[in-house]
Amino acid sequence: MTTNQFDCIVIGAGVQGSFTAYQLAKRNKKTLLLEQFILPHTRGSSHGQTRIIRKAYDQNFYIHMMEECYKLWAQLESETGVTLFRQTGLLVMGPENNQSYQMYKSTLQKNKVPMVFLNQNNFSQHIQQVQLDEGNEAVVDVTAGVLYADRALKTAQGQFQKLGGVIKDKEEVTNIKPGPVVTVSTSAGEYRAKTVVITAGPWTNKLLAHTGLELPLEVVKINVCYWKEKVPGTHGVKQRFPCFLSISAKDADDHVYGLPSNEYPGLVKICYHMGSETDPDARDHQKDRTDIDILQRFVARCLPGLVPEPAVVESCLYTLTPDRNFVLDCHPSYRNIVIGAGFSGHGFKFGPIVGKILCELSLGEVPSYDLSPFRIRRFEGKTKSAL
Repeated sequence: MTTNQFDCIVIGAGVQGSFTAYQLAKRNKKTLLLEQFILPHTRGSSHGQTRIIRKAYDQNFYIHMMEECYKLWAQLESETGVTLFRQTGLLVMGPENNQSYQMYKSTLQKNKVPMVFLNQNNFSQHIQQVQLDEGNEAVVDVTAGVLYADRALKTAQGQFQKLGGVIKDKEEVTNIKPGPVVTVSTSAGEYRAKTVVITAGPWTNKLLAHTGLELPLEVVKINVCYWKEKVPGTHGVKQRFPCFLSISAKDADDHVYGLPSNEYPGLVKICYHMGSETDPDARDHQKDRTDIDILQRFVARCLPGLVPEPAVVESCLYTLTPDRNFVLDCHPSYRNIVIGAGFSGHGFKFGPIVGKILCELSLGEVPSYDLSPFRIRRFEGKTKSAL
């Protein structure tokens, strides 16, 4: 067994962990980034080629964070010369009288985000590929677009290594021993650091058990569905097909979202923003297709240019908190253990800003943002001692 000393150890090399490690290395901290699987992998929540980036939210604090986040993504692009973002706009559709849809609309207006209003009369002039449900209207978040996810992850990890950061993959953490210096044991060695950041996605509670804490996190498996164009080349960025978010769609309890054709030529990614509970180590045992049934009806009704049967189905894991807001906080018993978790299926685009915040917390600095929506104490009565 080798013993190595670091300023900080980050556990979990998904988007949040990779950006946290990158921020720490930028601050000249000797940092180790640990990953249980061989990189790159498709077992967690950060894989795949695309994610939506948007300011469209129903809460002000997310829009404020995204203001800086766009700048940080652009900064990474200019530092590396790698294209990570493509502006497409985000079409947000919802029933005119729906409270959730109206919140999105008013929050965008309040924050002066560039937007275009569409209704039943002018919708088809702007977006030919989508049929707007009866009684629905829409707004376009002009600033939104597509993030090239796997490229972004690789770029953040590459920048971290250029700054002297160490990545060790295929090393599963077997124990975390808290103290003024934290000892982290893995399948291959033992490491010590003044601070540890846990960004382990679906495996967060498994690691926190070593520290006597259990958070109210639910892991669900999402079916990532790709739908075939009836006429090839009609739903791409060049055809001005935007990303979209359908709020309170007919027969759906959760949102439906989609992105222009990219990963597979002639296929469009459209998903339901919820899945069924699963064990992250046995995700393939979970075969629920309720979400696919909802999507088939949605595609048949709203996207007549697509075949309403998924051509490809992949999977992704979401780690949900009860309120769907993130956990960005120090461990309640050990201030030198920092937790980034519960990104609830909408965290990827926040990677650069989450990395900055978790870095600040691990260095004992005042965070750049008010973290009250993300603190562990909001779960009073829902956290458990795992000791």
